[in-house]
Amino acid sequence: MKAFAQLFQSLDETNKTNEKVAILKGYFNCVPDDDKMNMLALFTGRKPKRPINSTLVRNWALEASGIPAWLFEESYHVVGDLAETMALLMPAGENSSNKTLTEWINEINNLGDKSEEERKEWLINSWAMLDTQERFVFNKLLTGSFRVGVSQNLVIKALADITGIEAPALTHRLMGKWMPDTYTYKQLTEAQQAGDDISRPYPFFLAYPIQETSIVQKSADELQSALGDAANWQAEWKWDGIRAQLIKRNGEIFIWSRGEDLATDKFPELHPFLKELPDGTVLDGEILSFRDGLPLPFGILQTRIGRKNLSKKILEDSPVALIVYDCLEHTGEDIRLKTQTERREILERLQAATSYPELFRISPVITFYDWEELAAIRAQSREMVAEGIMLKRKDATYQVGRRRGDWWKWKIDPLSVDAVMIYAQKGHGRRADLYTDYTFAVWDGDKLVPFAKAYSGLTDAEINKVDYFIKRNTLEKFGPVRTVKPELVFEIGFEGINKSNRHKSGVALRFPRILRWRQDKPKEEADTIESLKALLGE
Repeated sequence: MKAFAQLFQSLDETNKTNEKVAILKGYFNCVPDDDKMNMLALFTGRKPKRPINSTLVRNWALEASGIPAWLFEESYHVVGDLAETMALLMPAGENSSNKTLTEWINEINNLGDKSEEERKEWLINSWAMLDTQERFVFNKLLTGSFRVGVSQNLVIKALADITGIEAPALTHRLMGKWMPDTYTYKQLTEAQQAGDDISRPYPFFLAYPIQETSIVQKSADELQSALGDAANWQAEWKWDGIRAQLIKRNGEIFIWSRGEDLATDKFPELHPFLKELPDGTVLDGEILSFRDGLPLPFGILQTRIGRKNLSKKILEDSPVALIVYDCLEHTGEDIRLKTQTERREILERLQAATSYPELFRISPVITFYDWEELAAIRAQSREMVAEGIMLKRKDATYQVGRRRGDWWKWKIDPLSVDAVMIYAQKGHGRRADLYTDYTFAVWDGDKLVPFAKAYSGLTDAEINKVDYFIKRNTLEKFGPVRTVKPELVFEIGFEGINKSNRHKSGVALRFPRILRWRQDKPKEEADTIESLKALLGE
């Protein structure tokens, strides 16, 4: 644990890529193999079990700190992170421990068989033998809130440098449903992957946003200059669903989300066409709610996400289909190095042979002759229930992660309204002493009705100015939330809007964020609830 806590701290202290890679390599070179696998599991989103709920951990930490509850809560509001607050408030331990990361995680995983009193005794004793930094990381593991400021790509790069295995191969080996107690470092790094997991998906290839480049959104000349001849590109609609890989190997089928969640049982409608596919097939596509040949808004699909049991009514209200983008494996052969055009031909042959064309759909290619025509087609995206357009170079291979050059996403301009900030809450981590999480409202007659929360879109300088205003214009306090004098107006952008019975405004937004601070507009000129309903077509 000492080495892991030091790793966590060292990574947090630098923003330089080469330094982070060196720190990671140093860790890999000094810890046992089982610690390497537990570290990889944590850094790729695989968390240990949570045998103690956060309320109990919080109560026992309050008891161990020996301070009043009000002071604990005030400290938490200032720090902004429960794990860090608990680590800072506890007295220095009288003992120390040389247990490894693996030993600590094993003890956490074995708490399930213990009584509540035994768990409490174990936890308080554990805190007593850890220093502040170790307690902080330990608390992160215990509460399931583990986050680290380093990308998976950097971890893979460090591991590739040490093992001599190419980064794409390591990325693939770390995909799927593995855990450190069943998948060893030797298996990860062996030269050949005999007996490989048949369920393992490939790393996803992600498109780069055109809006994040110097290309002007609607300028055909800019697209011509940046991307070249339009004839070299394949265009498709950018669908708004769940990105997934669908696998058939050795007679078994698997559905993986982009977040590496195994979702085979969540989409039983797709099983018939998957079972019909040839063995050794892997498809990449988007799962959408679909009815009468048309995609439905993402909000409808969202009603079945996270449900443990799919009732007959849910399946009827939110039927799904798969719009396939790509074929990554064919008859057991990895075909990612074939060109986009070659992979598309294979995909079309597979789809032509299906008995379930209503479930197995191919993302249609958009016919266009130049960038100006495509820009005009893009304007029709919302009519197609799409987020915009995907651009894929026809000779592109299927790569790993987000890469500039071969796949681009050209999203439509967001919907937007001008809204008044009415509530604020402090952020977390480095922004724990700044108000960065805001709630916005629009007018309903002479009343302001909250409709969205957002925390991204402002510059650091703007955040400091807004924070200054909030601290001097707080009207009420509700725990960490502050009611703010309704004066500041912001333009709020969002990708979509749906009716919602769960929100007072009657609407729910998809991906709300701040587009700009409207310092030029008084609160009286903010938009109304009618403006939002008009976007619903009401």
